[in-house]
Amino acid sequence: MAVTFSRKPAYAAAAPASGRTGDLRAKLMGALSNPYIGASAAACLFLASAAALVLITSDPKAGAPTIRLPLTDIGATKNAPEGWRDALGAGEHETGLAPGQLSLSSNPFGPVTSESSEPAMPAMGEELLPPVQQGPGLAQAPIAGLTAPGPSGGPLPIIAADGRTAADAYARPFTPNGRPKVSVVIGGLGLNAQTTRAAIETLPGEVTLSFAPYADGLQGWIDLARAHGHEVLLETPMEPADYPANDPGPYTLIAANRPEDTVRKLEWLMSRATGYFGLSNYLGARFVDNDQAMNTFNAVLKARGLAFVDDGLAARRAGPIPRASADRVIDDELAAGAIDAQLRALENGANGRGQALGSGFAYPVTINQVRVWAAGLPARGLQLAPASALAHR
Repeated sequence: MAVTFSRKPAYAAAAPASGRTGDLRAKLMGALSNPYIGASAAACLFLASAAALVLITSDPKAGAPTIRLPLTDIGATKNAPEGWRDALGAGEHETGLAPGQLSLSSNPFGPVTSESSEPAMPAMGEELLPPVQQGPGLAQAPIAGLTAPGPSGGPLPIIAADGRTAADAYARPFTPNGRPKVSVVIGGLGLNAQTTRAAIETLPGEVTLSFAPYADGLQGWIDLARAHGHEVLLETPMEPADYPANDPGPYTLIAANRPEDTVRKLEWLMSRATGYFGLSNYLGARFVDNDQAMNTFNAVLKARGLAFVDDGLAARRAGPIPRASADRVIDDELAAGAIDAQLRALENGANGRGQALGSGFAYPVTINQVRVWAAGLPARGLQLAPASALAHR
């Protein structure tokens, strides 16, 4: 007896006896075996799954205009402590600002309550320190004769008729005592209310504060900082080496731009507020490496009577304006011990050269470590100085 093996699919052996049902199933399986129909069915399934995923995870603000501030590029995020992202605010800031819309305010916070008047620093396990001695507040801005209306309506710094400049008038007064001078600039302020208020209220007045130009209520923050004795810088977003993948915002100074475009952007940035003695950089590796771009930048600052303090990126750039460059960034590594080590290195530099400048960002751990460090400087034979005291032409 011969045995014959069937080549039909295994499911055919399980077909029901009913002719109609069997015919229907056979037609269905035949259709599915068609490669065009099978591919179409797979595509429909994929699209349906993608649509469901979008509905679940969609961003309700997708498509809205944003200004991306890659603030994490200020320092590496190795060994980042919990809560460090709170210092950044939102990763994407929707300012809604255009030239002429300045959002200036003398008091963006409203009345100060007993709750809001407390420093907003989180407990970091630090030693108990006496209250910070910030000294007398600085004169409220604007000082007469040092501003004029800009093209967009905001106040632009000018050199007064008697020769006074913003670099001198808005700097914190300083009297050297013969000891080595050490300075620290804390940047990125104004983007997060909690850390901004903490920096203003818990750091000594000799610590220079640098504010982001896109901050809401910028004038109010600057007024509050000066009332607590801090001199102020205004940050200037500059083209980084990896632009446009890393985009500091719509008013970034671009190295290849025409000089008039650079001037226009600078005037918008400078007219955001008043009361700062100079500008600082935010990023800018490509911009500061361009001779024409920096010549235009320096010419504008000279005409406006401003200083320039950078985070070390422009250390090799001289200019006809008061200049200071940071010797080191103190919070490249976000850990208390690493920041302490950088601050000790800053002290060593001051002892060796007579002065040293450090640059940091408004991370809670940075603010806390600088506060603790500054309290012990007199006992270690150093004098804390504002950055303007280290600036030279």
